[in-house]
Amino acid sequence: MTPEVRVAPAAPTRAPAGPADPADPLPEAYRILLVEDDAGDALLVEELLSDTDLRHSLRWAPTLAGALAELAVEGADCVLVDLHLPDAQGLDVVTAVQAACPQAAAIVLTGLRDTGAGERAVAAGAQDYLVKGQVDERLLQRAVRYAVHRKQAEQASAELRENRIRSQENARLERGLLPTPLLRSAGVVVTSRYLPGRERAQLGGDFLDVVETADGAVHALIGDVSGHGPDEAALGVCLRITWRALVLAGHRGVELLDLLEQVLVAERTRGDMFATCTTVLFAPDRTEATLHLAGHHEPLLLAGGPSEVSAAHGIALGLAPGLRHWPATTVRLPTAGALFLYTDGLTEGHTGPDRDRLGTQGLLGLIAAAPDSGTASFLDHLIGAVHRLNAGRHADDLAILHLAWDRSGDRPGRTTPHGRQVTTG
Repeated sequence: MTPEVRVAPAAPTRAPAGPADPADPLPEAYRILLVEDDAGDALLVEELLSDTDLRHSLRWAPTLAGALAELAVEGADCVLVDLHLPDAQGLDVVTAVQAACPQAAAIVLTGLRDTGAGERAVAAGAQDYLVKGQVDERLLQRAVRYAVHRKQAEQASAELRENRIRSQENARLERGLLPTPLLRSAGVVVTSRYLPGRERAQLGGDFLDVVETADGAVHALIGDVSGHGPDEAALGVCLRITWRALVLAGHRGVELLDLLEQVLVAERTRGDMFATCTTVLFAPDRTEATLHLAGHHEPLLLAGGPSEVSAAHGIALGLAPGLRHWPATTVRLPTAGALFLYTDGLTEGHTGPDRDRLGTQGLLGLIAAAPDSGTASFLDHLIGAVHRLNAGRHADDLAILHLAWDRSGDRPGRTTPHGRQVTTG
C-alpha cells in the first residue's frame, strides 16, 4: 500500500457533510484516514476493511504531517492512528488529529504490550483503541461504526449544552432589552413587540423602554444600535438601562441624550458604532407629547387614521460626539389615539419578489388595511404581513412600541389600535 488516496471499490466517496444520523447504521460511505508508518500494517487494515460490508473510502498517511494535510483538505469521519510515527509519538498524535479535525472519531492502534497507551488515549478523547494482531474484519467494522456514532453523539450533546448556555445568555439579555414598563397609572397603555433579524438569535441591537415618573409624565424610548451581533445587543442593553436610570434621576431632553451618548462612546467596542433613537415625553395630562429624534425616523400617530408625525431631526448618538444637535418637537395629542414607534426592520423589507422596499408609506397602507382587533392581534397581524411581503428574505431586527391613551374614557369617538374611529354604545 502506497501513501496515496485509496478508495474501496464498493464505496463511492461522499462529499464532506454534517454527521450522519446515529440511528442510521449504514451511511453512504465512511471517510476513513489511516495514519500508520508501517506499510505492512497499513495493507492489513486495507484488506480487513475490504472484507467488511462497510461502505467506505480509505486514505493512508505514513506521517502525522501527511495526516494533518489530508485532514485539512478532505476531512474524515474516522481516523485510525498509530501512536508511534516518524514525526510524532504518544498522545500528541491524538491531540494533533483532534485539533485538525474535531468532528472525526479517533481510534488508536496499539501493540500487544502497549494497551495502556490505548487506554490513556481514550481518556484523552479518542473513541476507542484496537490492538494490532488481535483485530479481525468484524471487530474493525464494529469499532469504526461505533466510534463514529459515539463521536456524533458527543457533538450533539456539546451542541445542546452550547444552545442551553446561549439560551440562558439570551434570557439575561432579554430582561435587559425588553423590560417591564414602569408605570404608576393606566393613563398610557403600552404594547410592544421585538424580533431579532439574526438567524438563531433571540436578541439583536434594538432596544425600548417606558417609564412613568412621580409627576405623572410618561417617558418612552425606542432605538437601534448599528450592526448585528452580541456586541450590539449588549450595547443596546447598556443604553436602555442608562436611559431608565437617567430619566428616574430627573434628566430630560438634550441633557439626557448627551449623557446617553457619553455612555455609548465609553462602552462601544468599535469606534464606528452608533445608535439611533426616538424619545417621547407624554405630559401628565396626556394633552401633548415632546419628541426628540436622534437619527431615527418619525413615529406614526394612530388617530382618525394613521399618519406620520412631523418632527425635527437630530443626529444619531455617537456619530459626532459633543455636537448635541437634538431639537425638540411638541405635538398636540387628540383625545384618544396612539403613538406607534418602530425600528427600521419593520419598513426595510421588500414588498414582493421585486426590489421595492416597503417604506413608511407602505407601512401606513398596511396599518390602514389591518382588520379591527385588539392591539396585540393588530401588531401580530402587521408583523406577519410585513414578513409575507418580504418573502423569507433576510430581515433586520424589529421593535415596536404602541403607546395608547384615551382621556375621554370608553365613549363614542375613541380610536382602535389602527387609528380608525369607532362608535361604542
